[in-house]
Amino acid sequence: MDEQVIKENKAKKMMLWVGMISMSMTFAGLTSAYVVSSSRADWLSQFEMPSAFAISTLLILLSSITFFMAKKSLEAIKIKQTKTWVLTTFLLALLFVYFQFKGFGDIIAKGYYFTGAESSITTSFLYVLVLLHLAHLFVGMIVLTVVYVRLLRGSYSGSNTLGFELAHLFWHFLDFLWIYLYLFVVLYS
Repeated sequence: MDEQVIKENKAKKMMLWVGMISMSMTFAGLTSAYVVSSSRADWLSQFEMPSAFAISTLLILLSSITFFMAKKSLEAIKIKQTKTWVLTTFLLALLFVYFQFKGFGDIIAKGYYFTGAESSITTSFLYVLVLLHLAHLFVGMIVLTVVYVRLLRGSYSGSNTLGFELAHLFWHFLDFLWIYLYLFVVLYS
């Protein structure tokens, strides 16, 4: 690999890290606001997270494992297995999204909405945290799609795996971020 390509690869990795740090700071600010707001008189102190969010947490953890397996398969130049693992990761992401919305449905069934007279500051924070994470997850799903298409085209070979590596790192970041948010809300409530 020539020196220019190495510099470009380092720059791309650094841009991803800056983006992930920025996202982390956004969620740190939101969780800090969650803590500060919990002292309000209208805060729901006995709110329980719907079980659908626990299921989605398990699914996203499994998706991290499957994407890890995809990376190992790519390193072993087992492209067919890599495709299968990436596709499995994508399907687990779809299931994650399904259970996230099921969790919202459970919150709505309890009579709590995002805004309006039937809303609660507690559940409004939950809506914001989950929806913002979902927005980033949709970006991750687009990235998974690009990775899969590039696998179909045979674009990853030898040392040319930067796009896959960046996708891998971003996906694990999204997984870690959700687990942090889930545990934060469950343990802080």
